Amino acid sequence: MKKLVIGILAHVDAGKTTLAESLLYLSGKIGKLGRVDNKDAYLDTNELERARGITIFSKQAVFNLGEIQVTLLDTPGHTDFSAEMERTLQVLDYAVLVINGADGVQGHTRTLWNLLEMYQIPVFLFINKMDQTGTDEDKLLKEIKKQLNDCCIEFGHISTDGLYEQLAMCSESLMEVYLEKEYIETDQIKKAIGERRVFPCYFGSALKIEGIEEFIQGIVKYTAIPDYSDEFGAKIFKITRDEQGTRLTHMKITGGSLKVKDSLSKNSRDEKINQIRIYSGQKFEAVNEVQAGTVCAVTGLSCTRPGEGLGIEEMSSRPVLEPVLSYQLILPEDCDPKVMIPKLRQIEEEEPELHLVWDEQLQEIQAQIMGEIQIEILQNIIWSRFGVQVSFGTGKILYKETIADRVEGVGHFEPLRHYAEVHLLLEPGEPGSGLQYSTACSEDLLGKNWQRLILTHLEEKTHKGVLTGSPITDMKITLVSGRAHTKHTEGGDFREATYRAVRQGLKEAESILLEPYYAFELELPEKMIGRAMNDIEKMSGVCEISQTDGEMAILQGSAPVITMRNYQKEVSSYTKGVGRLFCSMKGYESCHNTEEVIESTGYDSERDMENPTGSVFCAHGAGYLVSWDEVKDNMHIEAFLQLKENLSERATQTYTTSEEKQWISQDEINEIFHKTFYANRGKKSVFKIHKPAQETYYGTAEYSSIQREVKEEYLLVDGYNIIHAWPELKELTKDNMEGARMKLLDCLCNYQGIRNCQIIVVFDAYRVQGHKEEAMDYQNIHMVYTREAQTADQYIERFAHDNQKKYNITVATSDGLQQLIVRGAGCSLLSARELKNAIEEANERLKQEYEELKRKEKIHLMDALSSDVKQQMKELAEKKDN
Repeated sequence: MKKLVIGILAHVDAGKTTLAESLLYLSGKIGKLGRVDNKDAYLDTNELERARGITIFSKQAVFNLGEIQVTLLDTPGHTDFSAEMERTLQVLDYAVLVINGADGVQGHTRTLWNLLEMYQIPVFLFINKMDQTGTDEDKLLKEIKKQLNDCCIEFGHISTDGLYEQLAMCSESLMEVYLEKEYIETDQIKKAIGERRVFPCYFGSALKIEGIEEFIQGIVKYTAIPDYSDEFGAKIFKITRDEQGTRLTHMKITGGSLKVKDSLSKNSRDEKINQIRIYSGQKFEAVNEVQAGTVCAVTGLSCTRPGEGLGIEEMSSRPVLEPVLSYQLILPEDCDPKVMIPKLRQIEEEEPELHLVWDEQLQEIQAQIMGEIQIEILQNIIWSRFGVQVSFGTGKILYKETIADRVEGVGHFEPLRHYAEVHLLLEPGEPGSGLQYSTACSEDLLGKNWQRLILTHLEEKTHKGVLTGSPITDMKITLVSGRAHTKHTEGGDFREATYRAVRQGLKEAESILLEPYYAFELELPEKMIGRAMNDIEKMSGVCEISQTDGEMAILQGSAPVITMRNYQKEVSSYTKGVGRLFCSMKGYESCHNTEEVIESTGYDSERDMENPTGSVFCAHGAGYLVSWDEVKDNMHIEAFLQLKENLSERATQTYTTSEEKQWISQDEINEIFHKTFYANRGKKSVFKIHKPAQETYYGTAEYSSIQREVKEEYLLVDGYNIIHAWPELKELTKDNMEGARMKLLDCLCNYQGIRNCQIIVVFDAYRVQGHKEEAMDYQNIHMVYTREAQTADQYIERFAHDNQKKYNITVATSDGLQQLIVRGAGCSLLSARELKNAIEEANERLKQEYEELKRKEKIHLMDALSSDVKQQMKELAEKKDN
C-alpha cells in the first residue's frame, strides 16, 4: 500500500486536534468523535494533555484513505512545546497548517510557515472555525495571501476554470500550460504543490465536520507518494519511554526496510532491534518488518538521539526553535544531585533542548526551558517518574555571542611528547545561521584523518564566547592550516589545540553580545495605540501599525524577550481584557544593554580554566603557557590571513633594479626546495627560510644588504651522529633520547643567533614503517625527519650535491665515509668536536662582548658622575673593605 506521512500544525487553539478527530472519524478509523474539552480525543493520550486541553507531545494515528495509508502526526501548538513540533517536521511528506478563522494569521502561524519553508515541506491549509460569527472567507484569504504567500489558493468551492486561472498565476510553467491547453492536468498540479509553488486552501469547521470531505478528497487527489531508495535509511525524530520504562526510538524509514533482530551500528558498537511498534493513538501493533515510508518506534537502541540519521540518512541540523530561558532546578534538601542527574538525563533524551547542566561553580542544576507551562509539565513528569518534588528558580535570559570581523584563531598544544597546531578562520555568519564548519586546508600540510578529527572536535563542544561566557553562534569556522608530529601527536592533542584556536580567535575578534527577540502582534483598541507604542519604545522594541478599522488596531514589531516577558498582563490590564498579544520567537539580535549584561555577568575569559584562551609550547624539554596575545609570535606555521595579504601585495608589487634591494621570488624558493627536500616526490615544498612568526613562509624574501650573487650559508647537522659523539649528550640518551635531542637543538638555536646562518638538523626516521619525509621549524632552526628507507647520510648527500652551487654548505658529522662524500661535493666540513668547539667559542665570544659592553656602560656612568659623588663612592668602598 502507498504510504504518506502528514503532520498537522497550528497556533494554539486553532482546532488542529479536532481536525485530526474529524479525519479519523470520516476515514473510518474511529466510530465516535472525541473532543478536547470532553477529554476523550483519540490523540490526546497523556493525562496532562487531557487535564490542560492542549497537545504537549506529538502523537501519531494510522488510517487509510482509499489506496493510501496515511500516518497522521499531531504536533503541539503551544510555543512552550514548539521544539517537539519542530522535531516532527523532518519526517513529514506533507503538512496541514490549521488557521483559526476567527483570529486569522497569528504570530506563531508565521513562525510555523517559515519553518515549513526552511524544511521545504509542501503545505495544505485548512481554515477552521468558519462556523463562528464574523468570519469572512474572502477577507481571510486576502490576509493569508498577504501574510504568508500569494500562491495560497482556495481549492474547495471555486469553479474549475477559476482554479486554473489562479494556478496559472503561480508560475511561468503553469501559465504556459494554461495558455496552450486552457486547462492544467492533475499531475501538473501535484508537481506544483510538491515543489511548494502552490498552497491549496480549504475552509470549514472541524467541530461540525464541515468542509472535511472536500479536504480529504483534495489530499487524495493532489498528493504524490515519495520515491524511496532500496538502501536502508531512517530518520530519528523522537525518544520516549513507555509505561514500563522501555526506551523507544521513533523513526521514519526512508529507504529499504527494517526487520526485528536487525543490527544497527551506533557509536562503534552494534545494537539489535528487539521490537518494532507501529503506534496509532495509545495502542500499538508489533510487526516483524517495516518498509520505507513507515513511521515506527523500535526498542533495543540505547544511544540514539532526535535528529540522528541511520543508514543513508545524515544528522539533521540543530533546531531553529530553542529555549531562551535558563532556570535553576531546585531539589529537595534530602535529594543528592549526583543521584538525581542521571535520572534527569532520561528526560533530556526525550527533550534535548533542556540542556541539563551541572554548574560546578554555583553547585546547581540548570535547565533551558521554553516557558512557564513547560516548567509545570516537567515538574509533573519528574514527580510521576521519580517521586521527587522539584521547583525552579527565576528564569534568566540565555544570551549568545558572535563576531563582527574576520580573524584567524591559532591553537598550539605541545607539552613534552605531545604536539598539535591548529589554525581556524572565524568569519561572521548570517543571523540565525548558527555555526558552520568546513575545511580549506591542504592535505600536504595536514592529513585528511587529522582534518576530520579537528572538525569532530569543533562540533562536539559548546564553545563559549569571551564577553559573558555565552555560547557562540552565527559564525563560519574554517580549518585553514595545521600541523601534526609523526611521533608525538595524539588525538587528544588536536582537541586541545582546536579548542584553544577558537578561543584565541574570539579574543582577537570584535565580539557582539546577542539576546533573543520576540516578533509580536498586538491587537488593541485604536485609542490606546499611543500608550502601546510608548511601551514598546521603552522596551527597546520597534513597531508599526499594520491594520486598523476605526475601532481596533494591530501593531506588529519586535522587542527583546527580557523586556517583553510579562507584557501580556499589562496589556490585559490597561485594555480591560480586550487587547491580545501574540509573541513568537524571532531569533537573536544585538543586545540592547550589552555593557550592563557584561558587568552583571562578571565573566572573565582569562580565568576560565575549562576554556583556556592561551596555548602550550615547549622549550628545553618542558611545556610552558603562552597567553592568547602572544601565541602568534610563537606559532610554528605562517598565519593564513597574513599569507593572503602578502601574496596580494606581491601580485601588485613593482620590483627594483639590481643596484637596489634584491628580491627572491617564491617560484625560485619553491624550485630550490623542490629539487632538494622533495625531489621525485611530486610535492610542493612546505619548507621555509626562517623568518619571524608574523611573516608568511611563502612571501618574497628581501635582502637589502646582500647582493644576489652572494651565497647564503647553510649548516647541515647529522643529528644522531652528533648526539652520540658528544659525551654529555650520549650520557643523556641512556635515560631519555628526547632530552638529548632537545638539548642539541637548543645549543644550535643559540649558535644560529650568533652565526646568523641557516641550520638544518637531520634525524634518521628510516626505520619507522611508512614514515614520510617531514620538515618543520624549531624556534630559529629547521628540522628534517627522513622518510622510510632514507638515512640522514643520504639526505645530506643529496642536499649537498644538488645545492652546493647555490649555497655555501657546511656539514657537521663525524662519519668518515660521509666526510669523504661531502668533501667531494665541494662542501665544507666540521667534525663533531670542531662543531662543539665552534659553538663554545661563539658562546665565549658573546659572553666577552657582553662583559665588555657592561664595562663600557659602567665607565660611561662613572664619567658622568661629579667629583664629590665619586669621592663618596670611594670612601664607601674603603669602609666596606675594612
